[in-house]
Amino acid sequence: MPNNLLISIKKNKTGILIMTLSAVCTSFGQYFWKISGGSNLLLLFIGFAFYGIGAICMITAFKFGSFSVIHPMLSLSYIFAIMIGVFLLNENINFKMIIGLFLVLFGVVLIGVGDE
Repeated sequence: MPNNLLISIKKNKTGILIMTLSAVCTSFGQYFWKISGGSNLLLLFIGFAFYGIGAICMITAFKFGSFSVIHPMLSLSYIFAIMIGVFLLNENINFKMIIGLFLVLFGVVLIGVGDE
């Protein structure tokens, strides 16, 4: 499995990096929507800009790897969303959420080896 993972990462590296950037951007887009309270137009616009950049990154990422490997990388947005919640919104994280984060990461790794 480790050898297959390395082969898949090497083959899909650019797509994985761009899709990870997409996950970061869409998570920050949603963060700005939340802190806008629905009424701060500047923050809403910033949120739409981040989300739009994330969508463009996602579309671009598909050019650089296997769809079945690249698309599931978008689930990394769950991890970024929890990190934003904890560090920027002072939300609490519990043990179940930590386990869930590790399961998401484990799933992304397993999907990554499915390419070869």
